[in-house]
Amino acid sequence: MRRAIVIGGGVAGLSTAGLLAREGYAVTVLERGHTTGGRAGSWASSTEAGDFRFDTGPSWYLMPEVFEHWFAMMGSSVGERLDLVDLDPAYRVFSPAAGALEVRSGRHEATELFESVEPGAGRALGAYLDSAGSTYVMARESFLYTTFSRIPLRTLRALLPRLPELVRLLTESLHDRVARTVRDTRLRQVLGYPAVFLAATPRTTPSMYHLMSSMDLEDGVRYPMGGFARLVEAIEEVVREAGVEIRLGAEVTEIVTDRPSSGRVLDAARGRRARATGVRLADGELVPADVVVSTADLHHTETRLLPEHLQTYGQRYWDRRTSGPGAVLALLGVRGELPELVHHNLFFTADWDANFEAVFGPQPVVPRPASTYVCMPSATDPSVAPAGHENLFVLVPVSPDAVDGTSVGAGGIDGAGDPAVERAVDDAIAQMADWAGVPDLAERVVVRRTIGPADFARDYHAWRGNALGPGHTLWQSAFLRGQNTSRRVENLLYAGATTAPGVGLPMCLISAENVIKRLRGDHSDGPMDPVAFGAAARGCQGGPAGAAGGAA
Repeated sequence: MRRAIVIGGGVAGLSTAGLLAREGYAVTVLERGHTTGGRAGSWASSTEAGDFRFDTGPSWYLMPEVFEHWFAMMGSSVGERLDLVDLDPAYRVFSPAAGALEVRSGRHEATELFESVEPGAGRALGAYLDSAGSTYVMARESFLYTTFSRIPLRTLRALLPRLPELVRLLTESLHDRVARTVRDTRLRQVLGYPAVFLAATPRTTPSMYHLMSSMDLEDGVRYPMGGFARLVEAIEEVVREAGVEIRLGAEVTEIVTDRPSSGRVLDAARGRRARATGVRLADGELVPADVVVSTADLHHTETRLLPEHLQTYGQRYWDRRTSGPGAVLALLGVRGELPELVHHNLFFTADWDANFEAVFGPQPVVPRPASTYVCMPSATDPSVAPAGHENLFVLVPVSPDAVDGTSVGAGGIDGAGDPAVERAVDDAIAQMADWAGVPDLAERVVVRRTIGPADFARDYHAWRGNALGPGHTLWQSAFLRGQNTSRRVENLLYAGATTAPGVGLPMCLISAENVIKRLRGDHSDGPMDPVAFGAAARGCQGGPAGAAGGAA
């Protein structure tokens, strides 16, 4: 059997490893930490009242068809592995002066809300959602499940009639698209906030990404009971059942090639590129492989695990890139119930431009006040907090820090983090208390852990300590984003949020499938057929990878 090594045991690493195993590879996942999940991690704290369990990363379950498709590719299903519940309301929006908006999923509910805030906005939202849904289908079928190694003729024929629309979707900003749809500030923020979860801002995000509104406003927001830690467990279960070996505490320090010190990209004698032959671990162990897939941060992979002459995306490339935001996170256990909050809560400042300038401007500072996201999973899931208590996950976007994520600093437990981190969390707690009407919130906090950009740099080798990856600007989307294969090292591929197709758990699952397409030389777009893939997987079980392995 051909051997594959996957660097990183996050969602991208696990999902890639599972598909490689189904493809016929003998797969080993090498994870530097002592748990799987990566940025989709978890943390527990015990108190006299009982145990709290916090998700430390993703918290929005969107694009459910992507999860269902990956599980189907693995011969399973979401229904077999997860208990999903619909959130109602989908989220609540707080603003300093205008009060709270309750956002419910469903076209009727969403248009009714918009119309109640601004006459005529309901009809405008209907047209906006029509476009968003159509654009999402186009993206899913043509721009997500593809390696961009070749544009199929079918795709060209499908996109050619929509070329003028596509040009506008790419060149107009999301901010401008939203501004010509509604006038009310809060409604504009409801339509524009997905840009932040795309590691960008409404002014720098192409309007193509208005497709995100079809997910939360029309398709709905869901939650896996047990939290996203349970989602990671389910993925790991399926992957282990496929025969994947997972090694924890195994940090990769070098991607080994057949010409590690030649100083040349091409072997003149044999007329070919260097080839990945395995990896070296921090303890010196050499782990051989026929294929290496790195799901670690792409900047770290390229600039730390490869010599300069073998880097496709060297430091000069990153010097021209736009980073997504950093983040200050707070994991708070709160005594007593908080009916003022729902599962997802968005606290938006009135002046977004000033907020984004503070984060992304030439002289960045931690915004005061900041537009803040607060997740309270205990509103849905009693397993994450003791009875009579609430579980809060707070995210404050901050500047992506220069070089190593240390200018804002690291977090800590019970106020032991760096001053800028703890001050940002204090401000967020005070903001929640004021805007949501919970004046004694600070006094009710019984568990407090903070996480800062320096933690992201240390724990995940995150470029500039950012929380998500490169921002989805025009020049960092689709085929302009870092691609999933090295141009200088054969059999070295990439997956995860820092490469194509982008940030978010669904994109990580899609990137795993694109690795298989790349290995197969499959230039198609759109999702693969799970039935055909499963048949091929059954055909190679117990035998060599053969044609299913493909030539990388």
